[in-house]
Amino acid sequence: MKNYLQHTFDSDDPELISIIDELPLWSAPFGLKLLDNVQLKPNINVLDVGCGLGFPLIELSQRFGNTCKFYGVDPWQSALKRAQAKIYEYKITNTVVTKSIAEKLPFKNNSFDLIVSNNGTNNVQDIRQTLSECFRVSNTDAQFLTTMNLENSIIEFYNVFEETLIENNLKEEVGKMKAHIYSKRKPIDEMKSLIENSGFKIKNIIEDNFSLRFLNALTMFNHTLIKYWFLGSWKDILKPENLEKIFKLVEVKLDKIAKQNGEIKLTIPYVLIDCKHN
Repeated sequence: MKNYLQHTFDSDDPELISIIDELPLWSAPFGLKLLDNVQLKPNINVLDVGCGLGFPLIELSQRFGNTCKFYGVDPWQSALKRAQAKIYEYKITNTVVTKSIAEKLPFKNNSFDLIVSNNGTNNVQDIRQTLSECFRVSNTDAQFLTTMNLENSIIEFYNVFEETLIENNLKEEVGKMKAHIYSKRKPIDEMKSLIENSGFKIKNIIEDNFSLRFLNALTMFNHTLIKYWFLGSWKDILKPENLEKIFKLVEVKLDKIAKQNGEIKLTIPYVLIDCKHN
């Protein structure tokens, strides 16, 4: 009898329930596009750069099966601990996670037949070195798939933020805002050049977008995605003495938009770049 036929789901198992969660909201649209374009092959080694809490690493490992070996790297130790708990509790035997920065991957040359990075390569300290490392550890003909959100992500907020900064004569802060956007979201033409200069050949580029909708400014700023992953960077743009004033003005402007449109809608354009190791 196959092992899966012997399995039963115990809805009262506290260990299992503790590691079940929804697919991460932010990661899902990018990751689903990646999953649709990855080449399914047996007997290969796969690397997920910036695997975080385990998506898409664990999903891929289950779709490819035990003839393949999966490795995930991330500098976020707490996230790796949770990913490891999922791997253990789901009884996945073909997957290992390791604490590492993308700029210095702990693998030998030509180790992988497939490398994926779901909104990861654009969040490193040195993107050129990261791409160079991905090329180094990939085999000839290996597939490299990376996704990232583009420079106009959440432009609806940034437009209001910039307008408010200009109205309050905070020109230096406008520059800091633009520098922050550039550091996280390179223009697509620049990203293409960086990838090609690292040695990969771009086979396909797929652009898409999704949106986040909120009732008003308060619900937006209090949403866990915004509060934990975006708000800190926005606050860092401002001097402490201007923080409360500027965000209050931004909140008023956003609420006016919400009243007019029935919502605050933030759009996130993103891209999947499908590459091959020459």
